[in-house]
Amino acid sequence: MFEAIKQLIEKYPRIILHRHKNPDGDALGAQQGLKLILKENYPEKEIFAVGDMTPRYAFMAEPPMDEITDEAYQGALAILLDSSAKSLISDERFTLAAATARIDHHVFIEKMTDTEVTDTSFESCCGMITAMAMECSWQVSAQAAKALYTGMITDSGRFRYDCTTAQTFSLASFLMKRGFSTADIYKNLYVEDLFMIQLRAKYALKIQTTPQGVAYIYTTLDEAKAYGADTFTLSRGMVNVMADIRGIDTWVNFTESESGVLCEIRSNRYNINPVATKYGGGGHQKASGATLKDKEEAMALLEDLKSISEEAL
Repeated sequence: MFEAIKQLIEKYPRIILHRHKNPDGDALGAQQGLKLILKENYPEKEIFAVGDMTPRYAFMAEPPMDEITDEAYQGALAILLDSSAKSLISDERFTLAAATARIDHHVFIEKMTDTEVTDTSFESCCGMITAMAMECSWQVSAQAAKALYTGMITDSGRFRYDCTTAQTFSLASFLMKRGFSTADIYKNLYVEDLFMIQLRAKYALKIQTTPQGVAYIYTTLDEAKAYGADTFTLSRGMVNVMADIRGIDTWVNFTESESGVLCEIRSNRYNINPVATKYGGGGHQKASGATLKDKEEAMALLEDLKSISEEAL
């Protein structure tokens, strides 16, 4: 499955790893895990990881992201991870590379690189990197395994989401045999400051519902600034405040920002990906996102989500 990408890795002396903007645990885990694996198995090569950072997952990226010049892409291989659309890539310079490849588990939207391996049967991109390491018989250190396992548990909701399969547990077992501590992961991921608990309480009070079983929260730019948290925390970090509400099958979090209205959509029943794609976004069947122009477009998206529920009923 990964033979073509392995051949590219062995061909190029410099490899630069990209992933999507505002990285979640899976994007960072895949990037950091693959970087460590390649450095261990190909010590003669230069391996770089580039992109922006999200404070919540900063513990996964040690050392911090690499800063490289445009010249570094000359004669290099750029690999895109956990990304379904070019507009979502953090650091667009991957197009400067001599060769490009992609490894992704999202619903396919567009061809982005010369060589691509996409497979929605994986719960996470970290799962795909783990499968590639196993297929290629690469050595995987405890540190690399820890990064990959972290991405697997965040994208599977601690193995709760229906993307979790027997394959997921097989890959997780392989990683756990590398000897890292899961306690260290959970300590960083799920122990929160009092500020975050209080912020979630404020968001819970903002929940609105529709007769079609759709819940939503809309946060204006002034409100977002007043909360004193970064946009990732307010957008992706707060969407699941609406999860597990009886009678709610779909929920969406709208957050105004300087670059538009960030939209995070989730469902425990319906394929909401086509709605996200309609508005220039993407993701998974039951977890997708998009960036919208304004509140009017946000409300139009909400109507589309309501229509999905009405049609099903």
